[in-house]
Amino acid sequence: MNTISRSERFLKDKHTRIALYVMLLLLMNCCANQLQAQVLKLDSPASYHPQPFVHPGLLHTAKDLQRIREMVAKDIEPWKSGFAVFKASPYSSADWVPHPAEHVERSLLAGAGKNIGDLEKDVCAAYQNALMWAITGDDAHAKKAIEILNAWSATLKVFDGTDVELGAGLCGFKMTSAAEIMRTYPGWAPADTKRCQDMFMRVFYPPIQYFALWAHGNWDLACMKEMMAIGVFCDDHALFNKAVDFFYKGPGNGSLPHYIINETGQVQESGRDQAHTQLGIGHLSEMCEIGWSQGMDMYGANNNRLLKGFEYAAKYNLGEDVPFQPYTDISGRFPATHISDNGRGKLRSIYEMVLNHYKYRAKLPAGEYKYTQMAADKLRPEGAGFNADNPGYGTLLFSLQAN
Repeated sequence: MNTISRSERFLKDKHTRIALYVMLLLLMNCCANQLQAQVLKLDSPASYHPQPFVHPGLLHTAKDLQRIREMVAKDIEPWKSGFAVFKASPYSSADWVPHPAEHVERSLLAGAGKNIGDLEKDVCAAYQNALMWAITGDDAHAKKAIEILNAWSATLKVFDGTDVELGAGLCGFKMTSAAEIMRTYPGWAPADTKRCQDMFMRVFYPPIQYFALWAHGNWDLACMKEMMAIGVFCDDHALFNKAVDFFYKGPGNGSLPHYIINETGQVQESGRDQAHTQLGIGHLSEMCEIGWSQGMDMYGANNNRLLKGFEYAAKYNLGEDVPFQPYTDISGRFPATHISDNGRGKLRSIYEMVLNHYKYRAKLPAGEYKYTQMAADKLRPEGAGFNADNPGYGTLLFSLQAN
């Protein structure tokens, strides 16, 4: 008891916490410097997308937004129910009040972190108001999305912390997604659009530029999807190619063959917990959707490896048994001897996008997406993603029809 009390007093001391934080940052910087050398040694990425980018061209193209708008206007299911859930979210309100800050810190250390909660909320509000404008045509939502984007691009100067890669990747992706939709709005001044692009390159890109090779794969993936998004929004083919190249053959846990480790669909984080497993495959699917928007079939990579990961995760989280191969990840830091039941059964809002691709675009036999279908059916209409992690609302945003 006395030892615990002394430890608690030790950690409650402000100067001690600061010292521990500095030591942790130094250690992570040392690891990062060593690992970034591995990234720099990679072959120059291929030119995966030499032609001009499609705009808007992240998770939603102009054709996608038109489909959603028409289905909602006609009260057609399941878009009708999906929109009802989406509209009810506070982040979809044109009354949202943004809280921009000059400095955002995301850190795991107890008591650390600064303004990250405000950023997470505001990026969700920017993205959802952008979608509300695209779906309803209501100018109030367009103005709100632009207000949030302009407020942060005029204010944010520093993004750091022990897990800044996650913060910059996750929050950056939703904010970039909002900006990519709003670039079609004539009321967004070119100077403000340019300032937003500058913010992504100056504040969000530096923390993600070397990925996160020391961490579980969802870290790499957060970096990868935001790098792809910045590439499209800023018309930077080098960034886009760098992220896509890592998807196919990167040296970290986040590359497709390192994250979905075998043909059974086992995921690198399956032995950790089910929340992070679903988070990671959700990131992979978002990268594939961006690729699809840009005319690329990343969904089909490695014999539809993404779908195998979704089927594995869905089957286990629906209560059935799956095989598990004892596995040590690429970094060597996270060995797993058995699948984790931590979070089992708590399905995340990630299944509709993937289901609709393989069912209606790829037209695969139903048996190949059986469990993904069951998970989507159980969640429908799909609700919000967790915090800023994934877009969510897939029933509204990604439902397709047979053609």
